[in-house]
Amino acid sequence: MSFISNPASPTFSKALELKRCLLQGFDSFKHLKHVHARILRLHLNEDNYLINMILRCCLDFRNTEYTKLIFEKTKYPNIYMYNTMIRGMVSNDCFFDAIELYGSMRKSGIIPDYFTFPFVLKACARLSDFQLGVKLHSLVVKVGFDNDVFVKTSLVCLYAKCGHLVDAQKVFDDIPNKNIVSWTAIICGYIGSGHFEEAIDLFRGLLEMGLRPDSFTLVRVLHACSRLGDLNNGEWIDRYITECGMHKNVFVATSLVDMYAKCGNMEKARCVFDGIHEKDIVCWSAMIQGYASNGLPKEALDLFSQMRRENLKPDCYAMVGVLSACAKLGALYFGNWAKDLLDANEFLSNPVLGTALIDLYAKCGSMAEAWKIFKQMKVKDSVVYNAVILGLAMNGNVTAAFGVFGEMEKTRIQPDENTFVGLLCGCTHAGLVQDGRRYFKSMSDVYSLTPSIEHYGCMVDLLARAGLLDEAHKLINSMPMKPNAIVWGALLGGCRLHRDTQLAEHVLKQLIDLEPWNSGHYVLLSNIYSTNRRWDEAEKIRSTMNEKGMRKVRGCSWVEVNGVVNEFLVGDTSHPLTREIYVKLQSLSRDLREAGYKPTTEFVLFDIEEEEKEHLLGWHSEKLAVAFALITTHDKDVIRVVKNLRICGDCHEAIKLISKITGRQIVIRDNNRFHCFADGLCSCGDYW
Repeated sequence: MSFISNPASPTFSKALELKRCLLQGFDSFKHLKHVHARILRLHLNEDNYLINMILRCCLDFRNTEYTKLIFEKTKYPNIYMYNTMIRGMVSNDCFFDAIELYGSMRKSGIIPDYFTFPFVLKACARLSDFQLGVKLHSLVVKVGFDNDVFVKTSLVCLYAKCGHLVDAQKVFDDIPNKNIVSWTAIICGYIGSGHFEEAIDLFRGLLEMGLRPDSFTLVRVLHACSRLGDLNNGEWIDRYITECGMHKNVFVATSLVDMYAKCGNMEKARCVFDGIHEKDIVCWSAMIQGYASNGLPKEALDLFSQMRRENLKPDCYAMVGVLSACAKLGALYFGNWAKDLLDANEFLSNPVLGTALIDLYAKCGSMAEAWKIFKQMKVKDSVVYNAVILGLAMNGNVTAAFGVFGEMEKTRIQPDENTFVGLLCGCTHAGLVQDGRRYFKSMSDVYSLTPSIEHYGCMVDLLARAGLLDEAHKLINSMPMKPNAIVWGALLGGCRLHRDTQLAEHVLKQLIDLEPWNSGHYVLLSNIYSTNRRWDEAEKIRSTMNEKGMRKVRGCSWVEVNGVVNEFLVGDTSHPLTREIYVKLQSLSRDLREAGYKPTTEFVLFDIEEEEKEHLLGWHSEKLAVAFALITTHDKDVIRVVKNLRICGDCHEAIKLISKITGRQIVIRDNNRFHCFADGLCSCGDYW
């Protein structure tokens, strides 16, 4: 009998006082324990109503162990207490405990109700316990809850989470009065199974039913657009969000930023971003990562600096974005400054952050620092190993890359497709044809990995650079998938290197079919003709480009000085120190000639006078960047330059001599590889 319902009981007033106290809630768990102690002293511990309230309060404090202890001491728990416990365990991610409680409930002879099933089904879904879920479905039908919208929605989630999407759809179709939660459940089911187009179609169906989606539904369907790169549907959903007034919701707006960024429209992403009044760190991170991944690294760094001015501490995603941007620009100083905003242990214990830091150092030519981070990493997964293998390969440390691969095998970390991309890149950079063939063959023979188009592209590049153009061409023709522009482009690069104009013409036809809008293919063929002094044919190619309105991508170089990234184009005069830069170039030109340097004019691929060619060569963007760094940095500083195109042969030779004349170490990363100049030598092993 409940003492609360017996006014004659001497503890009645005290029981009412305890009830009011439990209803008001508690500021601390210690206060709650005091109230529980009073219940025990008053011998009210058999009053299930009071004990159920205590259980709820304990679970609100997420103290599941104390809650379980109270429940185990209850002699005759009823369905309300079981439901409280099951719901609380699920809410605290204790799914095994929730299922055990359900089993105990069934053994005690208590029949679950409409409140029990959704939470037990949720626990089954989170544990992917399909067998128990099916048994629960049978019981749902037997006890007459098969028309309850919340129970049926939980069944939709269960079947979808366990990979039975057809069954999930059947259950969804059988729900008589579908609500927004039901629609969201099936939409999330399709998204979780990778059926993003179907999820967007279901969202349309939701709107046609006259239902208004909540913020969670909108966030999920925008995620589907992001995964598809579906800008058209993303823009339509954006318009709907604005019409229904949900654009002010920070979670929805952040998802819009993310969607536009992943669809490559950074102007729209920035427009949405600027319209968010109270930006959280997630929103800033989405925008920074968007800039970094869409080829706008300088904008990513500018936005990161703005974020710091607003006193926001970067999270993991913002840091990965800014380190990626620094890696693209060779901005080591800025990257080190950003890194110091987080504790060192955050990098060493987080594989994602650690990988980004390794990638930064590797792409800035500071492989010793990258190696140091790799050795200190507390958790080394395949992604971390892949980053250091690729970094070593890019920096010309191919033997070390092979050694890390051996260590990876010894620690029984299974190599994946990206591992072999790094190994094959290393073979390509070092011209190790036999090793490349061996690694490529071992993918399928030893590791049961199917080579992807990236691996075929690496092999074609390796063979083509080595002059094995026929073998490279045969490999392309034997590919199990249709070759893309990267594969054909690798062969075309080999044709340029070895001056095989006939094969290059054939390759270019394939490239034009694949990318008729890409001016680079026309430029490369024109360069091949020019190198072979076939000026008329080169001019014909350039005329075709003009007729189609195509323009060659301009050479651009970046160099970081004191945390500021400076950009130079060929013949650039926009920099504030332009006068000093060109004075330095003239001084270097005199020193180079005295050292025996003669401009390699074959790299100016136009039919013009030799003197004019020499003049054009002296203004290349990488030379401007190096000259600027020489006049603005200390004598012992390493000069790091990043170029968007491949460094030309003349600049390669000139900068090699500049490093000797000035006694400076110069690292240049182009779109092809690293070039590390010191004492008049280049360790990249490149050939021209």
